[in-house]
Amino acid sequence: ILMVDEKGKNMKCLTFFLMLPETVKNRSKKSSKKGNSSSSSSSSSKLPPVCYEIITLKTKKKKKMAADIFPRKKPANTNTTAVQQYHQQNLNNNNTIPAPNWQGLYPTIRERNAVMFNNDLMADVHFVVGPPGGTQRLPGHKYVLAVGSSVFHAMFYGELAEDKDEIRIPDVEPAAFLAMLKYIYCDEIDLAADTVLATLYAAKKYIVPHLARACVNFLETSLSAKNACVLLSQSCLFEEPDLTQRCWEVIDAQAELALKSEGFCDIDFQTLESILRRETLNAKEIVVFEAALNWAEVECQRQELTATIDNKRKVLGKALYLIRIPTMALDDFANGAAQSGILTLNETNDIFLWYTAAKKPELQFVSKPRKGLVPQRCHRFQSCAYRSNQWRYRGRCDSIQFAVDKRVFIAGFGLYGSSCGSAEYSAKIELKRQGVILGQNLSKYFSDGSSNTFPVWFEYPVQIEPDTFYTASVILDGNELSYFGQEGMTEVQCGKVTVQFQCSSDSTNGTGVQGGQIPELIFYA
Repeated sequence: ILMVDEKGKNMKCLTFFLMLPETVKNRSKKSSKKGNSSSSSSSSSKLPPVCYEIITLKTKKKKKMAADIFPRKKPANTNTTAVQQYHQQNLNNNNTIPAPNWQGLYPTIRERNAVMFNNDLMADVHFVVGPPGGTQRLPGHKYVLAVGSSVFHAMFYGELAEDKDEIRIPDVEPAAFLAMLKYIYCDEIDLAADTVLATLYAAKKYIVPHLARACVNFLETSLSAKNACVLLSQSCLFEEPDLTQRCWEVIDAQAELALKSEGFCDIDFQTLESILRRETLNAKEIVVFEAALNWAEVECQRQELTATIDNKRKVLGKALYLIRIPTMALDDFANGAAQSGILTLNETNDIFLWYTAAKKPELQFVSKPRKGLVPQRCHRFQSCAYRSNQWRYRGRCDSIQFAVDKRVFIAGFGLYGSSCGSAEYSAKIELKRQGVILGQNLSKYFSDGSSNTFPVWFEYPVQIEPDTFYTASVILDGNELSYFGQEGMTEVQCGKVTVQFQCSSDSTNGTGVQGGQIPELIFYA
């Protein structure tokens, strides 16, 4: 067979002797008749090929990978079931390959490599992961692990490598170690809220940076007032400055929610001090004081101390003086801090004198109020007006939808007031996302007859994620006609935040993008 390429160049020449039975028989007879002839013997020993064929090979400019040759299709039920069974077996560390040709089920090296995840097949090392009493024995393959982590490479192939069949890892949770192995073997990131911190620790320990980055991204997207204090503590431990900044943004804006969360009591002393020292903490000082006492009670339990007043003060130490007790409202101090027992008699007397005396005593407590956060206002109308029979309220809803390009915290709305002199309005404000109520409040505000806007606040600021539309609604109850906005804008740039507006189907009182109520969004960014 002569194989040539398209240009006729000889690529390879293969000669095959294809002897048919009848041909062999005839040639044997001829050979026997000329048995004594040396020339005949010579010719019969060099039999020519019976046939040949020229095959043209078309050259390919691009090599195909296994995935291209075997494109992923909708597999048959048998293969799909087998693959799912293998994946489930990997999770359970109970792998049994039923067929000797299991490699044929997977078209790519990535998928075949993934079969080895948590699989005893060909495993040359085992890890005993977890603290004593909660360990799990997991199989590994040194080559795969060394390719995925420089720490594993040094452990197995470095100059100081030790040839151990079993390695104990007591400081990593088994679930987190499995998540890291799954990334190394399968190139898949599988994170859960209850194990992501432990997975981040494992990724940092074994220097798997892309997994660590994925963990940080997961934490940032799931960040809320409930877990911000704990994540702040962990982000400092893991040296993740971006995550630390995100945590501070949530804690500052939703300080009271964060301080009242269960996670606040789980932070370390250093994080407690940093929060109590925070100048931009947007919370009443009595809330800060109560949160510190709750932390002290839990800390006594961690140190196996009885949660007495003396022990609480002992574990708080100098952090107690970071609470700005002299800046509390007098009622909050008299009914709260003064009767808590945590202060000495002299401290209580001095603080009362601080409130009332002209000559104020020196205090160990910080006496300067916190600055808190300055709210920003996004005004969506270019002008306002008033006319007879507009804008009247009879229990109907004024509503508008908005979206932002950065995470913000909506603190309230700015609303128009009476156009016929001073008047009082009752306002029920509400913030929803896809029909789910995120925040609401019922309050009253007094308008002075001017065209100014008047703020109405939520009980706590509401966290708003970017690139998602939210619905702002208000139901006003008042006898007087009010001002209303006009020449509305669909997009407003407010500092570093861009806000987009669109009409809401919930609006039954005429408010829309071009005109109506809810002229302002009040937020922290």
